[in-house]
Amino acid sequence: MTIEWTLFLSELLANPVLAVVTLLNVGVIIVNGATDAPNAIATVVSTRAMKPRHAIIMAAICNFFGLLLVSLVSSAVAQTIFSMVDFGGNSHQAIIALMSAMVAIIVWGAAAWWFGIPTSQSHSLIAGLTGAAIAVQGGFDAINGAEWIKVIYGILLSTLMGFGLGWVNFKVFGFFCRNLNRPRANHFFRWAQIIAGAGVAFMHGAQDGQKFMSIFLLAITMAVGLGMSGASMVLPVWLMVFCALSMGFGTAAGGERIIKSVGVDMVKMDAFQGFAASLSTCVSLAVATFGGLPVSTTHTNTTAIMGVGAARNPKAVKWSIAIDMVKTWVLTFPGCGILGFVCAKLFLLIL
Repeated sequence: MTIEWTLFLSELLANPVLAVVTLLNVGVIIVNGATDAPNAIATVVSTRAMKPRHAIIMAAICNFFGLLLVSLVSSAVAQTIFSMVDFGGNSHQAIIALMSAMVAIIVWGAAAWWFGIPTSQSHSLIAGLTGAAIAVQGGFDAINGAEWIKVIYGILLSTLMGFGLGWVNFKVFGFFCRNLNRPRANHFFRWAQIIAGAGVAFMHGAQDGQKFMSIFLLAITMAVGLGMSGASMVLPVWLMVFCALSMGFGTAAGGERIIKSVGVDMVKMDAFQGFAASLSTCVSLAVATFGGLPVSTTHTNTTAIMGVGAARNPKAVKWSIAIDMVKTWVLTFPGCGILGFVCAKLFLLIL
């Protein structure tokens, strides 16, 4: 079953709370474009394969097409998010819970952007939804454990595969290219890195775009009482285009601030190493996306960069910066979860 845009617009005009949820979700997508998407092209900029503005434009375009094209083939990630929590049978309370989750995500994401910390919008979304659902349902029965466990699998996959592939790619490519002419090899890897960076941006659009599209579908199905299940969920093309444009705008408008923290400060790389890291991230994101595992692009790309740096020389990685990022990820789940819970309780009292 699919939802027509005319139905969405009619409900939007008739339901003020749904309108607020929609505006907040657009805000979250834009914040995601400004904070998560730049990680896709951080290494391309740090190795000077591309200028920051050109890289950001490339990321915005690839985000758009990644979300649109992959979602036409597979909506596995959206189905996972759609089925992760249960807001109960009261549609008004459920929409308020969604609104609470969006507020929590925006507050957390905006603070991270301001301080230049590449936090995970994916983890923020999952934590905010979970906290809000617990507040509405009054207990942990609101959580669908079979779907939520995929979050844990995604964290393990993005960490182990990102770091492992980064380490392996560095060693393998280094072995086969050890006798190549250095200037010619650098020229090749410069272009290879640009292609790999575009691939990361493409898969980021597919991963994160589906997460936020599922929020739109949750909101509209609750508003009209359709009772759609994750298995029967169909992502409408108009929603794909709308979310893709919003994410691309966020990347173009605010992406430059995050690039320095990930691609420049943590590890100094050349084009060969940047290619190894970007390829590792792209492969990891593709495996997770088509496997229905919600993962963090920030998490995956950062661990891939760390893997490349560690393969070259463990001392080449500024582990203090990496540790600060890990602390932020660890704090995101309880922090955003509590924000979502408190906002839901507050909004239920006043709305």
